[in-house]
Amino acid sequence: MFRSRRAGSFAVTDVSALLNGVPLPLILVGQDERIVALNPRAEKLLGRNMVGRHFLTVLRHPDVIDAIADTFQEARPHQARFVHKDLATETVFRVTCTPIDSAPVSAVLTSLEDVTSIETASQMRRDFVANVSHELRTPLTALVGFIETLRGPARDDAAARDRFLEIMAREAVRMNRLVDDLLSLSRVESEERVRPTELQTLPEIVESVCLSLRPLAEAAGVVFDIGLAPNLPQVRGDADQLRQVFTNLIENAIKYGGSGGVIHIQYDLLARDPNLGSAAVAVTVADEGPGIDTIHLHRLTERFYRADDHRAQSAGGTGLGLAIVKHIMNRHRGHLKIDSTVGKGSRFRISLPVRGK
Repeated sequence: MFRSRRAGSFAVTDVSALLNGVPLPLILVGQDERIVALNPRAEKLLGRNMVGRHFLTVLRHPDVIDAIADTFQEARPHQARFVHKDLATETVFRVTCTPIDSAPVSAVLTSLEDVTSIETASQMRRDFVANVSHELRTPLTALVGFIETLRGPARDDAAARDRFLEIMAREAVRMNRLVDDLLSLSRVESEERVRPTELQTLPEIVESVCLSLRPLAEAAGVVFDIGLAPNLPQVRGDADQLRQVFTNLIENAIKYGGSGGVIHIQYDLLARDPNLGSAAVAVTVADEGPGIDTIHLHRLTERFYRADDHRAQSAGGTGLGLAIVKHIMNRHRGHLKIDSTVGKGSRFRISLPVRGK
């Protein structure tokens, strides 16, 4: 069945050695439909002592079984999709069945290519396009409706015209914020693998953000309680991106922390941050608002995810702020931690490794 062929001075005679040299799980099924050989990667996936067993008892997925059977019958390659599940993960494989020889087929070589990341990325792109379309459709529909009303029934109604124009302006601002956040997210993702090298002093950045957001805080009746920051070391970072991180966190605390409350900003120097494995400077932004249910916490950094969709949209949120924060932290080799208790407020802590770490 397997012939020795000489290529220069090298003879290919050891099927197992050949399979072991391929960085994919490979399974060779003989003409008697029993497994002739498989490489270590396939053994890790399917288990040991599989040689000699019928492939039906090893590969129990109907699509894979059909693909192997069709390859034997039709003497041409077939593909299938195979999902392998264990206790912690789900892995998606593209299975390719290739006939060895023809008329009749003496064996079928089955390879399993891990395409989990490809399918995940594809699904993320589809979800992203769907979410962006949804987020833009609502304000655009409102604008079109108000424009038609102003051209028709409300043409000479000054009070209605002023009210509609105010709503149209608000919706236009919302779309503009969405576009700005999408551009920011795109820029952050494109730079995520390049770690910043400039040294920054976090208290100076936080204080400048608080100063720029003070009018928004005063309008909401919110005050800042900024803790002392004695002898904090500098961190390596992009000043504009770090300013965006604190702007997003503090602005969220103002909008969702409840009017008339206090926003607490605290600095800490950690000898060893367990998430970073090194010394770090930590900044915590805490509010006294209604808090967030724990079922939402692990999803808050997903794009367009909102724990309270109606409240977030009424506050002008785009659902991208914390996603941007997460990606900026990834670029800075930092960490974002979120804690919240319903009725007692929320705490957002970012940790950044100190210079040289």
